[in-house]
Amino acid sequence: MPMTTSFKTRLFPDLEKIAAHFGTPFHIYDETGIRQTGKTLIEAFCGLDRFREYFAVKALPNPAILAIMRDMGFGFDCSSMAELLLSRKVGGRGDDLMFTSNNTSTAEFQMAAANGGSILNLDDISLIAKVPQMPELICFRYNPGARRTGNSIIGNPVEAKYGVSHDQLADAYRQAAARGARRFGLHTMLASNELKYEYMVQTTAMLLDRAAQIGRELDIRFDFINIGGGLGIAYRPEDEPLAIGKMGAEITSLFTAFKTVNGYAPDLYLESGRYMTGPHGVLVTRAINRKDTYRTYIGVDACMSALMRPGMYGAYHHISVPGKEDLPVKGLKDVVGSLCENNDKFAVQRSLPPIDAGDLLVIHDTGAHGHAMGFNYNGKLRPKELLLRADGRVELIRREETLDDYFATLQFNADVLDMNASPGKTYRKAS
Repeated sequence: MPMTTSFKTRLFPDLEKIAAHFGTPFHIYDETGIRQTGKTLIEAFCGLDRFREYFAVKALPNPAILAIMRDMGFGFDCSSMAELLLSRKVGGRGDDLMFTSNNTSTAEFQMAAANGGSILNLDDISLIAKVPQMPELICFRYNPGARRTGNSIIGNPVEAKYGVSHDQLADAYRQAAARGARRFGLHTMLASNELKYEYMVQTTAMLLDRAAQIGRELDIRFDFINIGGGLGIAYRPEDEPLAIGKMGAEITSLFTAFKTVNGYAPDLYLESGRYMTGPHGVLVTRAINRKDTYRTYIGVDACMSALMRPGMYGAYHHISVPGKEDLPVKGLKDVVGSLCENNDKFAVQRSLPPIDAGDLLVIHDTGAHGHAMGFNYNGKLRPKELLLRADGRVELIRREETLDDYFATLQFNADVLDMNASPGKTYRKAS
């Protein structure tokens, strides 16, 4: 279900007061819901010897949210230097951090090794020689080739830029061991918003099978397998939620069988982002205009720069109009922002109640890949982020961008390369 009943019950009665105090638009996240989902995830895998969630920082890169994850004992899945720095800001060190990058630079490798290091998850066999110092523990991202993924976001693995191919995988571990690696992990990421738990079970079985094969071939054991993220959430009211309990039980059985045959079992890691925070965030925006032409357009004070998923993917996000949810639907409406792009729409031909200028609209399930995917086209500024704490307080956890922020990169020291100067006579002038 879009937006939990508990979140709605705690938020909607005070929403107008919150909007009056902080101003719209804003994303607001629910600490209670995030913690409950974390508890559910842990319970689903309690039958394993060791399970750990590595929160996908790209989904919601805010220190206040990462601190909640840290408090629950989770690690952090990072894909950039900024995400590593954010995770270290809240105390992540060493095995708390999984660094999975692609087209990785030397500077990024150096950052991954600094300040207590991280688990290095290499995306390409060619990167083995480029790692400045091979760590004791190394992991590889596996791309199995032709395999159903179920959606266009991940696409066909054969066409994906990610991962070490099936034929390269054993040799990747062989090369890493030759450079000094002594502990090993195996990772894949083949799902995005997957609601069929069986697919994740199949992914686990595939990784365990590869771990067993490579283990026998190279006489190594795997510390862990990481089945990636991609656990889905029910964006539409009619969607069935992911059966996380069944998923956990069947994956636990696979690990038990593996241990019986191989004499040990690796740890299980997961790197959920959307599943952890997606349903526990909403974008609150205010209606400011109504346009009646060939369609009815409800203009709001947020735009695609605050939530690009509908415009980019045609993604569905449920919309509530607090105080009017019980009113009869009156015609179809497009809910739109002010960006100079025709795909700047939060809803297309949606059945909604009457909406007047000044009404608040709540766009559901923006707790992952909402603010994080924001941008500044047209000079639009990204909104603030708020956190509804478990004790009922509402806390500002990121201010909105300002015009000064937007123009900040235009303030710099002059630097001119004179292509007409003679060799050795190129000048740099600082202002």
